Amino acid sequence: MKTIPLEAFLAVSTVLFGLGVLGLVVRRNLITVLMSLELALNAVNVAFVGADAHLGLVEGQVFALFIIALAATEAAVGLGIIVAIFRYRLVESTDEITDMRG
Repeated sequence: MKTIPLEAFLAVSTVLFGLGVLGLVVRRNLITVLMSLELALNAVNVAFVGADAHLGLVEGQVFALFIIALAATEAAVGLGIIVAIFRYRLVESTDEITDMRG
């Protein structure tokens, strides 16, 4: 049975992480920024699991599970904050949040 080479895992992880960071920098919608952050976290998961498969260890899978738990918590709290901001301020963009001083 052939295994996927480590370079393929790292290439996919790099592309996903780059897209996530690009979404964080370029996009202004709060939901899209949160989704981009999740994409970057999942790219790290792919790298950990790929390294784990290459080295034959279990630590990569453990780190991936911790990151999944962290991402779920971050998504729940982040979405709650975004919904609260939208309900009370009718704000969708990160630019409008910085204008809400006082």
